Amino acid sequence: MASTGSKNTNSGKGKNSNKDMAAARRARIEEQRRTERARERRNRIITIVASTAILAGLVGGGWYLIDRANEKEQAKAAPISGEKTWSSLGRNHVTTKVNYPMTPPVGGNHAPVWQDCNGNVYTQPLQNENAVHSLEHGAVWVTYNNKATDADVKALGAKVQKTPYTLMSPYPSESSPITLTAWGHQLNVNKASDSRVKEFFDKYVQGKQTPEPGAACTGGKSS
Repeated sequence: MASTGSKNTNSGKGKNSNKDMAAARRARIEEQRRTERARERRNRIITIVASTAILAGLVGGGWYLIDRANEKEQAKAAPISGEKTWSSLGRNHVTTKVNYPMTPPVGGNHAPVWQDCNGNVYTQPLQNENAVHSLEHGAVWVTYNNKATDADVKALGAKVQKTPYTLMSPYPSESSPITLTAWGHQLNVNKASDSRVKEFFDKYVQGKQTPEPGAACTGGKSS
């Protein structure tokens, strides 16, 4: 009988040990699950915060870009200080000389062939009627008289050469050392460094004033 009692005691201890091990495993598994759930919550929070920050940045950046674009459009719409404008200009092709009311001309009837204006710098005066046709295509015409310095002429020539839809030539009879002309618009300046030169180029090279936007500036008269 003593032997039988001893076996039952050992068996009970084994069962308790197995139960303890199983409980410990369950506890470890549950702890791992809690840790994983906490990690997932942290990751979700980080993702939400990061996404919100990115979205806020995109929205803020988008509004900034829109505001900048609006500012540029408003700047282009405003007249440039000192510029003169004309409207109701004729656009007929003629083969005779035109008596333009302004010097240099800003538009009106003109020759059937335009003056090449793909950044062309001419050293001799041009025929008004050909240059006016270039203005109709959206070109800016830079002219100068003998009051312009050699340095200014050189600087303006370099700017024209790298700017499609522009041309440059001497114009001895104009009143200002340097004149910038687009269709219906004209600005007189004394120096190439005048900030309005860039403003005029930005606004009127293929600008909204162009009667024939996209028309060619090559294939016309080249001298």
